[in-house]
Amino acid sequence: MIISTGELLAPDVQALLTQHLAGMAEHSPPDSIHALDIDELLSDEITFWAVREGQALLGCGALKELNAKHGEIKSMRTAEPHLGKGVATMLLHHIIAVARERQYVWLSLETGSGPAFEPAHALYLKNGFEFCGPFAEYRPDPFSRFMCLAIRQAR
Repeated sequence: MIISTGELLAPDVQALLTQHLAGMAEHSPPDSIHALDIDELLSDEITFWAVREGQALLGCGALKELNAKHGEIKSMRTAEPHLGKGVATMLLHHIIAVARERQYVWLSLETGSGPAFEPAHALYLKNGFEFCGPFAEYRPDPFSRFMCLAIRQAR
């Protein structure tokens, strides 16, 4: 598996992101969907990665810099044929490593609530994340779960 940047405009990546947004819409009310569209993912404060094996797209994810000490995971998605192969774990470890390199103190994320999101909760909990309150611009929402990981001690 190879993780690379710069593939946001590839047709298969765009198709996976479209599927990601559709999945969010299927399981959350419109006002509770915080997934970014392709134009938003092109923002300068966001680094986007695709995971491939050969030409096959396995998954994707992004890291948004909220400020010099805080990053947010966005758009984590594994392509359905590759679920259960460790794609999300590999990408999450990569994102955590980048957050450490950037010397973030916190790495946070927002995901949905309910049964459809339990695999995501389990992944993040297994990798040291804890449930927390809203961060950045988020507000309390029964359809959102907020999670964070302490990367290093604040100075």
